[in-house]
Amino acid sequence: MEQEFKQGYRMHRILSNLNRLDVDRLNDADRERVESARDLLEEVSLLTRPGDGAGADAHADS
Repeated sequence: MEQEFKQGYRMHRILSNLNRLDVDRLNDADRERVESARDLLEEVSLLTRPGDGAGADAHADS
């Protein structure tokens, strides 16, 4: 269980750091990369969230 907590914490920290970036200062390609990374991390976070298992069947809209 501790390993799952550490992985969840790391994901939370990475997502927090991405959300703090001043994307207005980035060029278009980097801005797109940050947005893609943020979307992927949020999607993974939903899929791996512990609890009642409601997130286990979540699917991303592409």
